[in-house]
Amino acid sequence: MISVSGRKWQERKTNSKLVEKIQQDFNFSKIISKLIVARNFDENEIYLIDNFLELSNVFYKNQDFNKSVELIENAINNKENICILGDYDVDGSVAVSLWIKFLENINHPYFYYIPDREKDGYGASKRLFQKLIKKKPKLVVMVDCGSTSSEAIDFLNKNNIKSLVIDHHEITKPFPKANMIINPKKNNGYIEYDYLCATTLTYFFLDMLAKKIKSKINLRKYLIYVLLATVCDVMPLRKLNRLIAITALKEFDFNNNLAINELYKLNNKINKININDLGYLIGPILNSGGRLGKSNYAVELLTTKNIEIISKKSKDLMVLNNKRKKIEFAILKFINFKKIEKENKNVIFYYEPSINEGLLGIIAARLKDYFQKPSIVITNSKNFLKSSARSTHNYDIGKAIKKSLDQNIIINGGGHNMAAGFTLQKSKRLIFEEFILNDFIKSNTSFDTSLKYDSQISSTAFNKDFFDDIKRIEPFGNSNPLPTFFLKDLKVIKSSILKEKYISSILKSKTGLSINTIFFDSLDSKIADHLLNYKKYFNVIGQINEYFINNKKKLQLIIKDITL
Repeated sequence: MISVSGRKWQERKTNSKLVEKIQQDFNFSKIISKLIVARNFDENEIYLIDNFLELSNVFYKNQDFNKSVELIENAINNKENICILGDYDVDGSVAVSLWIKFLENINHPYFYYIPDREKDGYGASKRLFQKLIKKKPKLVVMVDCGSTSSEAIDFLNKNNIKSLVIDHHEITKPFPKANMIINPKKNNGYIEYDYLCATTLTYFFLDMLAKKIKSKINLRKYLIYVLLATVCDVMPLRKLNRLIAITALKEFDFNNNLAINELYKLNNKINKININDLGYLIGPILNSGGRLGKSNYAVELLTTKNIEIISKKSKDLMVLNNKRKKIEFAILKFINFKKIEKENKNVIFYYEPSINEGLLGIIAARLKDYFQKPSIVITNSKNFLKSSARSTHNYDIGKAIKKSLDQNIIINGGGHNMAAGFTLQKSKRLIFEEFILNDFIKSNTSFDTSLKYDSQISSTAFNKDFFDDIKRIEPFGNSNPLPTFFLKDLKVIKSSILKEKYISSILKSKTGLSINTIFFDSLDSKIADHLLNYKKYFNVIGQINEYFINNKKKLQLIIKDITL
């Protein structure tokens, strides 16, 4: 079945016998059983559907963690000045914030630094440490960075400054000569946890450290920060991350987190935390500082206890985020999507010298979503080029960037399977593109641009009971997406454009049932045109979710595609 968008629709294949077995063993509905099988839930994940597991630290026997605890414990005992360095995205900022909360709790001397995207570049560099050593740190903790920073760490060693790296990005071999490195990608016994972000690793590390030095800090109340970083860094909400998500949402109290409370109030949200708000509201607001030259704003907001500072920083970040949206909208309007489509490359490359560096990742994500291909956006940055990449599940862009670094094609960079950032010389842009295209071919990656749906349902299933049933496998996110359904024979009764970029429609079935829908993609698309003008019945693929209007819950269908 070919859609208006040109994509083929396919129902996700599941083992019917296994679906039936799960249905019988656990007394689940057929649709829940089918979703479980499609997502390959393990026993613990199935147990979590209707039960609660206690979150525990899985790293107590891990050598890297234990030796790193000893390193920091010695620094604490010797009252050594500690520098905390983090990336400028949510994962880096939140990990730094956890460290600040911890060190302030034990009244230990520290300072922190979030690099400026344009002035300092990404992560740890020799040039940055030449500046930071003026504050005389005895130990530097790098979070969400450092795995490819051999030169920078060598500089610290020459100046007798100890270092600890807590990171989840691809790591260079030989490893940087830090005193200790916590990174599951070292493949030394905990590679099974390579889906954890830097904040999660930091949380478990500080939990071990707190118990070792007998600190009374309550780290559990910051578990929502761990979930925030997990969602914003597009980590899979599976296995341990799934348990973290469920625990964080269950235990979160707005009264204990003034920063998130304030952001919710400013956005007229009700006091109930959810995954969508973390990923699509709170995360982008916090990220806006790092994108537009105020990299420390997020940390200041998340760590202060002063309500006046919380109020000011929240408003400042809101202003920056609105500015970011306007710039992003203008850039996307400027991009010639048809021209890019005609080039028909396996990897999308978009070079535009004038793009703000802070928006590279967002634009790359938009291109990736539109073309369903790995996408790399490049811009000028003084004498060099800066770039951000976003990938699909079938191509590990972090490994590709590491390979290009090992071969001296790029100057520096790092990433993980879904996202990466790097710097390269202007003269090597085409060489880099050729390298990535060849690497893609060598990876034997094949594209499946078909639109998958979980099941066909009747319009009569569009009701609260059905939605409450599928909500049992929440929280939804990366690797556990909101279920997608196929509905037949619907017709537009009313459509309107919201905020100059969304289409809100009421669709009616042949049986007379009405369904509220929303379409979030481009107003210039064929789908948008049909929603506004088509008068006959058509089929829909979409996702059911809840929204609030006048403090009341209502259901809506998020339209992904239609067929006539």
